[in-house]
Parts: sequence; C-alpha cells; structure tokens
Amino acid sequence: METIPAALADAAQRFAGTEAVVDGPVRLTYAELAARVRTCARFYAAAGVRPGDRIVLCSPNTHHWIVAALAVSWAGATLVPVSTRFTGPEMLDIVERTRPAVLVVAGPFLGVDRLAALREAGATDLPPVLRIPVEGEPEPEPGVTEWADLAGSEAEATVGPEDVADILFTSGTTGRSKGAMSSHAATLGVARAWAELGGLAHGDRYLVVNPFFHSFGYKAGILAALTAGVTLIPQLTFDPAATLRLIERERVTVLPGAPTIYQVLLDHPDRPGTDLSSLRLAVTGAATVPVTLVERMRSELGFDTVLTAYGLTEAVVATMCRPGDPPETVATTSGRAAAGFEVRVAADGEILLRGPNLMLGYLDDPAATAEAIDAGGWLHTGDAGRLDEHGNLTITDRIKDMYVSGGFNVYPAEVEQALARLDGVVESAVVGVPDERLGEIGRVYVVIRDGVTVSTSDVIGHCKRLLANYKVPRQVEFVDSLPRNASGKVLKRELRKGDGG
Repeated sequence: METIPAALADAAQRFAGTEAVVDGPVRLTYAELAARVRTCARFYAAAGVRPGDRIVLCSPNTHHWIVAALAVSWAGATLVPVSTRFTGPEMLDIVERTRPAVLVVAGPFLGVDRLAALREAGATDLPPVLRIPVEGEPEPEPGVTEWADLAGSEAEATVGPEDVADILFTSGTTGRSKGAMSSHAATLGVARAWAELGGLAHGDRYLVVNPFFHSFGYKAGILAALTAGVTLIPQLTFDPAATLRLIERERVTVLPGAPTIYQVLLDHPDRPGTDLSSLRLAVTGAATVPVTLVERMRSELGFDTVLTAYGLTEAVVATMCRPGDPPETVATTSGRAAAGFEVRVAADGEILLRGPNLMLGYLDDPAATAEAIDAGGWLHTGDAGRLDEHGNLTITDRIKDMYVSGGFNVYPAEVEQALARLDGVVESAVVGVPDERLGEIGRVYVVIRDGVTVSTSDVIGHCKRLLANYKVPRQVEFVDSLPRNASGKVLKRELRKGDGG
C-alpha cells in the first residue's frame, strides 16, 4: 500500500460502509468515494491524461476536491494543488510552470471567477478544464466540462511508490514559490505517521478547516483519514459559529488547526451553549502556542489530547508531541522526531532534517534543490531551534526573522510567548526594524481582545518584567488582525514592508 490508489482501494474494502466524507447533504461511504474517484479518473483519461502528466487543482474544501485529488493518482498523474487565495497572475505562474494536462478549478467562489481571472492574466492556451460548482451551477462555457457531466471510458493506470504523487508549492513568504515534489511512499509515510501519533482510529470524525491545497489539509487531513478509515467533514471556509454547530451536529472528535482557530472558538459567544463533548484530539502549530491556550483547550473546549507538531512543505511532519505530554511540553516544544526523520541543530542554530519522507526536490530547479538538501541528505529548513535532553524540538524562529539589537540576537517567538501571558492580548507578532543606534529594535504588532483595554506602556512594562532589556520591543502597534498565509503562519514580510524589509 505504498501508493495512494492502493491505499484508497484498501480503505474501500476495509471500511466499505463507513462514512468517508460528510459535506452538507452529501454523505459518501468509502465504497461510494472510491466509485466516484474511478469516474473522475475515467474523465481524466478521456481528456488525454497519461501516466506522469500533471493536473492542477484549485478549489476550496468540498467533497469534490477529495474526489478530484484522489482521482489524479488513480489516473497515474501528479497532483498540483493551488491556493484559492492566489490571484490570476499567481495561478498562471503555476500553470505555466507545471504545464498540466487538465485544469480542475472552482466556479465562482467568494466573488471571484478563477477561470476568468486566469484568462485575464493572459492564459491563452489552457488544457481541458473540469469545473467544480461551489456557489451554484455556473453558466456553461465551450471547452469546460461541468462536474455533473463527468464521464469517460474505463481506465486505470499503475503508479509506483517512488513516482511523483504531488507537487506542493511553498507559500512564497521568502520570495517566489518553489514546487516541492513528493513520492507516493513519502506522501503516505507522513500521513500514516501523523495518523498514528495522533491516535486516529476508525470511527473518528475529522473536521477539516485547514485548506486542502495545503499539506496540513491534504496529507495530514485527507490522506491521514484514508489510512485509518476516518470520516472527513470539510469546511468550505472557517466560520466559528458554523464550526461550533458542525462539532455538535456531526459529533466531531478531531479538529486540527492553527492556534488562532481555537482562540476564536474559545471567545465565541455561542461556545458555552454548544455541546463539544465529542472532541478528543487537537493538533496545532505554525505559530507561538501559549501554555494558557493549551490549558483552556483542554478545560473549556474539552479536548482530551492537545498536540503540537513541526513540519514544512518539504517534509510535512518532522516532529510531533505524543499523547500524555504535559501542557508545558506541548506549548513550548514541537515534540520529538516523527515519520522516520532525524533532527539535528547546526552550529548556527538552523534545524536540519533527514529521512525517507523528505521531498524528492524542487520542480525544475536543481540549484535550489542542492541549496536546500546538502550532500549528506540533510534538509536546511531555514528555521532556528534547539533540542532538549529528551529530543523535543523548540522552534526559536525563522533564521531570517531573528534580529540583532545592540549586538544581541533576539528571537521574536520568545517575545511573543511572553506577551501571550498579558491579559487581553489575543496574539502578537514581533519584527526587527532599523535603528541608528542599536542597528535594529523590536516592533510588536498586538491584537487585543474585544472589550479589553491594553496600552503601549502595559505591553512594554509586561515585557520588561519577563525579558532581558535587549529583547523588550521599543515600538508597539495595535492592529485588528495579523496577515497570515494558508497554514496560519504570520506573514512577517508584510509587516516589514513599511520599513524596507
């Protein structure tokens, strides 16, 4: 079962009558899901897809995404998920770089027609298009196949464990995105590891708020569920009131997400009156996780187990906490090596990873691949961190996010962790900004809870009580929200723009 089609066939046999997907009125068993995947794969074949071809998929979290993605592997092709947040030019860049045999795209969604946006960006020679209805049935177009019209002759391709299963493009927070290629064996390896460490089991009901186009939603979501016979409940967009209703109605047991997801649920006025007793497992990361948040997730949201993990597009799941770890370990570390990875910290503080589930390399970019993975097979992550005596990894920051103030290294995550203890602070982000005397000083962007008053002097005074003087931010800006990418990571590059960063 080292390929995605083999894993799907196994799940369809072992869990045939179990609900695989619940998406509003659509409820599919594993047997029904496999049948729909075969139908979609037949369409791909009829459209000319051959083993090794690529299929670009740009659509939000619905059952269509799951079917379309699994059908890519069934047809022997390579999946290229694209963010629904991308503009027309950003989408066109991915299409031109991957040269897909088929484009699967959402119809109008949140006021955007992505197919029209692609054409407006200059796309003139698009491949066959399969359109997914999201907000009603769109008007028919020549050359566009609607989801309801899927058909084709019987076809099934053979793929091997080392064939390229998917190409996931990095978020581009440090520049132009790169396409990380992963094999079937590696993609399933990280999915299984995530499922096993989290204790996913047949009967679990997994609410997926993480975007499917991101590895957290796709590999730690769809594929992890597939390996364990878990029911997937996709959410189109995160809406806290709707999330609470779904948890109660569908008896959700598993809810992973970025820390801000849980904070919003905790603060929502509907939460005290909602039955959340089914919840048992939360897995989070991608940002600073306050100890107090972990404690509230357990006591007020009712999670039996709260875990943190560390990964990136090139590795997906590198470290993870284990059930039973205390709140301090969960909040202050990302757990121990997972999914067959070795973890070490270089002399300059950079986290290095090596293991069988590492990406194969970057699409059409051998130079970037050689820069990322050294001759010893170690991936240079660009993250800074440290390992404790038990092997737990603490992410101190992105190496590029570290700044030097008066000759001292400052890791913003340490300051953000301290600020999480200030009453009224929902979240914060620290960046280094130029200073004539000290070289750089800290500026903190702070989000305050509604109805609470927090002043600049409160923020600075609190930091002075907990941190060395050189770590204390000199500038404070209060904002309504922080800019984030799809995985929940704060886009500090956006915060630095006003400072020439």
